[in-house]
Amino acid sequence: MNKPDLFQPRWNASGLILCNLAALVLLGLWLWPSAHEAMTAFDQGFYTWVNQPLATNTTWRYLWTVGSLRPFDAVVGLILLFLLIRGDWVFRAVQVRQAFWGFIAVLLLLLVIRALFSKLCDRLGWQHDSISMVMPNAVHLSDWFPHLEKTWELKDRSSNSFPGDHASVLLIWAMYMTVAARRAGQVVLVWALAALFSLPRLVAGAHWGQDDYIGGVLMALLALGWGYYTPFVAHASGWLTRVTAPLFNLLQRLPLVNRLSVISA
Repeated sequence: MNKPDLFQPRWNASGLILCNLAALVLLGLWLWPSAHEAMTAFDQGFYTWVNQPLATNTTWRYLWTVGSLRPFDAVVGLILLFLLIRGDWVFRAVQVRQAFWGFIAVLLLLLVIRALFSKLCDRLGWQHDSISMVMPNAVHLSDWFPHLEKTWELKDRSSNSFPGDHASVLLIWAMYMTVAARRAGQVVLVWALAALFSLPRLVAGAHWGQDDYIGGVLMALLALGWGYYTPFVAHASGWLTRVTAPLFNLLQRLPLVNRLSVISA
């Protein structure tokens, strides 16, 4: 019995145009002086609200310190992966493997777009320091836990803050899951997780809010548009599925592992 194809190798002009137009509108708003000033004022107020309690509230400080560590990113990645490859949740069990490779392909496209856009930002002077390096009286987690900054890559500052690369990955995952979601509850959970897991960088001050809701969204929209709404994802996921088939055939022989939809499909 043939498995149904998840992606079709065709152009979706309306989806592609919408994604690119939305990205251009966001960039235009960010470059418009009045809007940029409003965004900056909002980000400063939000940062003060969530960052200052780090100095006085031990629970708050420990919570966001853990969330800002590099190993926590791996935990987040596993959670996102679990939801992606969980059969018959967003994707049908027989389509999970193709969905997995489709996301990997779109994610790789995001990395290319991110690298090119970063070079454009450097060239045009759009790059800026983290909010924690600009705001007076900022509470730096790295000052409280200097050993964690070295050993576990605690991140609370950067001289290349725009766009938010961490947020762009969360957002492309959320958008990818949303276009395939079948129930409103799935969409709510996906976006709640994306918002929650983006907060540590904002609380610690590694990014301005606009690095995420402008830069991160912009990057994700471009990757979704050129990846999902063109033949790219169909061809890339199909090729990756065929190339890795021998590996997955071997994994099907492993107890417990072979119960995963991404393996057994």
